[in-house]
Order: sequence, then C-alpha cells, then structure tokens
Amino acid sequence: MNYQIEVCIDNLESLYLAIAGGATRIELCSSLTLGGLTPSFGMMQQAAKQSSVPIYAMIRPRQGDFLYDDDDIAMMASDIQAAATANLQGVVLGLLTADGEIDVVRAKPLIDLAHQLGLGVTFHRAIDQSRDALKSLEQVIELGCERVLTSGLAADVVSGIETLKQMQSLAAGRITIMAGAGLNAQNVAQIVTQCAIREVHLSGKTSRPSLMNKAANQAHMGSKNVNDFVVPITSSAAIQSVVDALQALK
Repeated sequence: MNYQIEVCIDNLESLYLAIAGGATRIELCSSLTLGGLTPSFGMMQQAAKQSSVPIYAMIRPRQGDFLYDDDDIAMMASDIQAAATANLQGVVLGLLTADGEIDVVRAKPLIDLAHQLGLGVTFHRAIDQSRDALKSLEQVIELGCERVLTSGLAADVVSGIETLKQMQSLAAGRITIMAGAGLNAQNVAQIVTQCAIREVHLSGKTSRPSLMNKAANQAHMGSKNVNDFVVPITSSAAIQSVVDALQALK
C-alpha cells in the first residue's frame, strides 16, 4: 500500500494493537488525553525492542501551549538524545512564539540535534495554532523537517480540507503533509483523494475494563471524572478499517 498510517499511542499494549491493525509508523507519547506528552525513556526503549515499524517519540515537555522557556528547551534536547539512545527512528516536536509564529530560533537547534543523531523530525500540530498556515509551512520546510502533522488549522481534517489542499500544493514535494485530527474510516478517502495526501495520522481510541478483581472507587489517582479502572487503548479494528478504506482506493 502506498499510504503511510501513523498511529499515536500512550501505552505498550496499544503498540501491539496498532501494529496488528496495520499501522506503518507509531507516534509514541504519554498522556494522549492531554494531546500527547513525552514518553519515558523506559517506554522508548521497550517500544523500540518490540516494534516492527518505525517509532517517532513525541517531544513535548508539558501540557498547554507551545511557547517554551529555556528549561523546557533543555528538557526537549535531553529527550531527543534519549530517543536516539533508545534506537527510535525520529521525534515529533513543535514550537511557537508568543505571537503565534513558528519559533524558528528555538526550534532550529533542536531539529539540528535530531538530525545529528540520525533522527527524522515531524513538526506536529502546533502549526494548527499558528497565525498563517502557508507562512508557517515555509518556515517548517526551511527548518528541515521531513513532514508536518496538521488538520489544516481547523478542529478536524474535514473542516480544514481547503487549507490542507493549499498546504499540499505549497509543499510541492519539499515536505510531506500528514493529515490528522478526527481522521477515521469514514473520511479518510475524502481527505487523501481531495488533498492528494499520502500520510494520515489517528489514534483509533477505545478502552477496556481493568483486570483488577477489586475496584477501589473511593480513591481516585487524579480527576474524579476519570475512571481509574478503565484503560484507554488503541482499537485494532479502527486502524484496520482505515487501512481497508485506503486499500479500496486502488
């Protein structure tokens, strides 16, 4: 199949499920409920040992915006080195200025470090919070990223389809546009055909009940709105349905 299907995961159980469903690349994260944060070094190492497809680690030191200070940048540099040490294939990052521009000054040393360590670089959906999609895309290209993950500056890929078309046209083979956010089996054919995009990104989220014999509901580990005895995982069926939808285009 000529399409790349990247699946974002935040636990190793989901690694196996994503690959079983047909994922061709993994975005390795922690805390997908927060949009994805940097995974632990241990998780990077174990995922690298177990995966049969390339893995890119999310390099995002905290939840919230993409305006980072010196401490954040230092952490990101260390985490990029960790990804290389763990034998991953790439990293995923994104930085903005306070005015919503791509933070070229702070991003360049991080991207250069990744390249020096033999890692590929994806610029993530920070671009979707930037002021100008086409200007931002040019800056990401100049930074040397191999791809950008984007919804076309919209809440989801269908809403951003016109901007995705423009970005793909501007890319002109200089960078890969990967469409993600709300992508599923029902809309993937529309996105790839109308935008001429060959890479897509999704989580295929589902959940399973805890295997605990006793659920201690009186003690919550975090928010009371989060059930500690429901485990979020990737749905192999959801990934497979996207694969099937793309194969049907041939």
